Amino acid sequence: MLIGSSPAPGTPSTPNFTLRQWCADDLDDLVDAYRDPVLRHWTSHPVTNTAEARRWLAGTLRDRADGRRYTFAVVEEQADGARLVGNVVLKGVTPQRPAPEVGYWTASWARGRGVAPRAVTALSRWAFDQFPEVTRLDLLHQVDNVASCRVAQKCGFVFQEVLPARPPFPLDGHRHALHA
Repeated sequence: MLIGSSPAPGTPSTPNFTLRQWCADDLDDLVDAYRDPVLRHWTSHPVTNTAEARRWLAGTLRDRADGRRYTFAVVEEQADGARLVGNVVLKGVTPQRPAPEVGYWTASWARGRGVAPRAVTALSRWAFDQFPEVTRLDLLHQVDNVASCRVAQKCGFVFQEVLPARPPFPLDGHRHALHA
């Protein structure tokens, strides 16, 4: 099977959190998460209203159907129901790309509890299981994003190089890699 030739079955899993496909019921929580100035600072395309959330959701569903990008809501069961705590994404699942990229964010109300490392680790295991031809994953972040550097290290991604700045990001970046 060529990378990206069909949608991958199943979803990643990790204890205490559910990683699942985004749905229309998540749109209000998505907009709430993007109210956080820290999240907006690190994101090139923030979601600031319901119309943008609908377009974002349509894009994630289209990308999944194309088999080149898999985006998962990270949800935590709480006493009063499930709550969105983050997002993980596997980007660039194509034969032309040497290594797909892992991306993520954590909602402000869930930071500092290990959500990102557990979700990224689950997504990485899932990617290697679902796409046997993928032998490396990359995790990129801007050099001043110290929290992302820590998440990469906690997940076993090894620092590889400094990348030059490129729009929309104004500063150089780090590339970390995880091998199957």
